[in-house]
Amino acid sequence: MTTTPAIPRPRTPSESIDNAPPRAASVLAVTARPGQESADLGGLLYAFRRAGASLSLLSLTRGEGAGQNSGNALLEAVRPWETQLAASILGIRAVAVANYRDGALHEYPTDELADRIGRAIRERSADMVLVIATEAGDRDDAAVVRAAKAAASAAGVSTIAHTRPGVPGAWTLDLGADTETARAIQKSAAAAHASQSEALPALIRRLDLLGSGETLRWLQLQQQIPTQRDHPALMTG
Repeated sequence: MTTTPAIPRPRTPSESIDNAPPRAASVLAVTARPGQESADLGGLLYAFRRAGASLSLLSLTRGEGAGQNSGNALLEAVRPWETQLAASILGIRAVAVANYRDGALHEYPTDELADRIGRAIRERSADMVLVIATEAGDRDDAAVVRAAKAAASAAGVSTIAHTRPGVPGAWTLDLGADTETARAIQKSAAAAHASQSEALPALIRRLDLLGSGETLRWLQLQQQIPTQRDHPALMTG
């Protein structure tokens, strides 16, 4: 029987530490497809949750375009349920899965996608939007970035992205003593996507090599008075 590690109690402001994610009360993660909330954003979502933020998730597609299918079920039917299970492991309170075509987000008008993201921002009272940076994803991830920036700008909230080490303007958040717990939760969430189980061994190897580091960069910053602790780097592109 597999045991899912418990998510620790979020830190209060008085317990915050220097090496923590930027302050946010409510973080909305927006992804192109199911599974990215675990494989790509799981470590950062853990860090935000540990710092006290409420988490919500919007996947813009049902993930039917995945190249792998470890079972016989229709991916568009099973992957949203897998996302709900993964979200419960990650401590995400609210999940929405839209019905745009997987692999074709870049074909939709940015305004249309931004409107859907904007509704999620309002529904969840998000004060930060988390996405996968263009340079760390594919064409659909780039479409998410464009739409998320537009929606967040209209709502007056900041947009931050998970990216690769070495990208100009990025900085690395060290999970520190929480690394083992964070990665165990992230791997458990990824394993919840049973339809993609063939890809799990490679993902686990990647997370083991990644170690304690999670790399972030700002896409746009709406807060009025940024501090060095909250905003070590700023990129607007």
